[in-house]
Amino acid sequence: MQPGRYLTGPGESPGIEIEDARDDLDVALRYLPRGARADLGRLVERIDVEFERRTLPNPGRVGEWAAGRWWWWRIRER
Repeated sequence: MQPGRYLTGPGESPGIEIEDARDDLDVALRYLPRGARADLGRLVERIDVEFERRTLPNPGRVGEWAAGRWWWWRIRER
């Protein structure tokens, strides 16, 4: 991904967001066996670092449903 490019969801469908896909990864990490969890965890960590680098903290309140899921508290820029 090039810095400065807009971060879009996996498709053009309304309601499909990058944050939804990150939620799915979080669920997978909870249920995978130890070795697979470690492997996927390393990849997710790299994705998280890049997403955090390319977004800003959201000063507004997101809601309780996003508690503990920091990726929902970020603002994407164009």
